[in-house]
Amino acid sequence: MAHFAKIDDSNIVLQVLTVDNENATTEAEGKTYLEANNNWPSDKWIQTSYNTWAGQHGLGGTPFRGNYACIGYTWDSANEIFWATQPYASWAKDTATASWVSPLGAKPSLTTEQSQQNLDDTHGWIYNWDEDAYQADNTTGWTLVNGLA
Repeated sequence: MAHFAKIDDSNIVLQVLTVDNENATTEAEGKTYLEANNNWPSDKWIQTSYNTWAGQHGLGGTPFRGNYACIGYTWDSANEIFWATQPYASWAKDTATASWVSPLGAKPSLTTEQSQQNLDDTHGWIYNWDEDAYQADNTTGWTLVNGLA
């Protein structure tokens, strides 16, 4: 069974369908089958991998097209990656991980004390991105909040 994303002229994913192996065993056959049975041009069907997220294959296989296509994602033919919607204006595409990344890098780690408070259920410390803070001062952006408050 293979999964295919139906895209529009703006490369936005409209739908994801499966094609049984009895109907197609290659991407080209899948596209032809979908065009014949869904009244949508074959060049607007792009195969996607159910097991690929953030440039990694969940079962240890070869990652395929960056991310599993979901409705609303954008197909990037130049990089052959399905992209989720950009989460914040300042975040950029990282084609190596098929993920959006903050301009300040990875989310900071919690301290040992904060992690212990989370385990004790006295706090729910998490770092959230604050785009307004970043736009006001591009050395800030990650904000520590108590998710239980």
